[in-house]
Amino acid sequence: MIHDLKQSVCSLGESHAMSETPVIHRPSDSVFGRQPVRGRVGLFSIGLAAYWPQFPGLKERLEGYGRQVEARVGDWADVVSAGLVDDAEAARRAGEVFAREGVDLILLHTATYATSSQVLPAVQRAGVPVVVLNLQPVASLDYPNTDTGEWLANCSACCAPELAGAFARARVPYQVLSGLLDGADDSRAWREIGAWCRAAGAVRALRGARFGFLGHTYPGMLDLYSDFTQLHAQLGMHVEVLEMDDLQACVEAVTDPELTLVLTEARDAFELDPSVDEQRLRMGAHVAAGMDRLVSAHRLNALTYYYRGHGAFEALGASLILGGSRLTARGVPCAGEGDLKNAVAMFIMDRLGAGGSYTEFYAMDLNEGFMLMGHDGPGHLAISDRRPILRGLGLFHGKAGDGVSVEFKVKTGPVTILGVTQTADGRLKLLIAEGQSLPGEILRIGNTNSRLRFALPPDEFLDRWCQEGPTHHVALGVGHHARTLEKVGRLLGLDVVVVR
Repeated sequence: MIHDLKQSVCSLGESHAMSETPVIHRPSDSVFGRQPVRGRVGLFSIGLAAYWPQFPGLKERLEGYGRQVEARVGDWADVVSAGLVDDAEAARRAGEVFAREGVDLILLHTATYATSSQVLPAVQRAGVPVVVLNLQPVASLDYPNTDTGEWLANCSACCAPELAGAFARARVPYQVLSGLLDGADDSRAWREIGAWCRAAGAVRALRGARFGFLGHTYPGMLDLYSDFTQLHAQLGMHVEVLEMDDLQACVEAVTDPELTLVLTEARDAFELDPSVDEQRLRMGAHVAAGMDRLVSAHRLNALTYYYRGHGAFEALGASLILGGSRLTARGVPCAGEGDLKNAVAMFIMDRLGAGGSYTEFYAMDLNEGFMLMGHDGPGHLAISDRRPILRGLGLFHGKAGDGVSVEFKVKTGPVTILGVTQTADGRLKLLIAEGQSLPGEILRIGNTNSRLRFALPPDEFLDRWCQEGPTHHVALGVGHHARTLEKVGRLLGLDVVVVR
């Protein structure tokens, strides 16, 4: 009876379609995983109502500035605009709108001077960080020909220190960004605004995301153990605890067309090593199709798994890498060894469009100055430098089992690693480093592994990294994303360390 119930739950996979198209991404694709989620950003400009009768046309000019900011921010995020706030009552109304709409971030545009007492109510209710946009319309004033009205139309800097002082005393997290209103996208201020918006999107995706925890954490790896309650509390995510029986029921429910589809995808997406015989491939594909059902039935956005068992469960546990790599490639990050914190890191990297592959430190190359980093799967197929290889393995990194594993090297060029760890007092913490993926030979052991060079020599880098109390694994993605990841940490209220 229990087994029948589990099978009926798994059969929901036929009616509960995944919220986003389940398409496997080949290495040539330009989009990694799923399209990044757009953050919800509250935006308002500020001014002083007393100015309007004194300086005709000033209010309309400032409102035009605000529309200009809104249009540009709208390229990166969904904007909840409160318009021009010019007194305390308007600020309270703006704060109610931001709270009701559940914004992830507030952008405060200092169009001209305004007192801090008529600004603070707009940012208190939502309880999210505030970025003060001191965006001056001109690079410099025409000093001999600028009257008071023209100065007020360009004095965005005037209230920035006052707002910073008020926010600091009110314990409102904030940052001031200064620059030109019409600055280029790659100017410092607008580059940072874009990074804040992308970070807001990643945080919005994380809050409320459903992470499956299948089996248990690898026994004895104390750094990997996670407190589910703390993850719920600090990140707003949900942990769905799953049993191997759930997976087995889903695997048993797989139909012949589903299995054929996965086999076709595998032969198309991977280079098959001679060690992969038909039996191993069919087993890996069968479990992969079952994992698709598991994810769909439980509406999962990510999955962490490991099980040290015997018999049927051992066979299932050894056959998860193909399915995990497929899911990771289409935006459902999968982390092995029960490392839930690293599934969070992989999820964040994926939602930033960077990939996010399951990775650990392998070895130092002290001759050529790089770290060899990888793992026995799952890997993010979209960031491979070539067609990934499927190899048959009798041992998975020393773990019992027999099945197929994924081997590739991350594309050459800029990369970022992100680790999610936990302090002694239970607070989550982000560890970040930027580097380069280098060309060259890698281990041919059926694992993802890459040559990564960071800003410090490998021995110094590893010492610095370990000083921050990391966990065993990291999420490896392409591109440099430290600036954005720092902002993800600030939006979540976490400590952030960038090892430079």
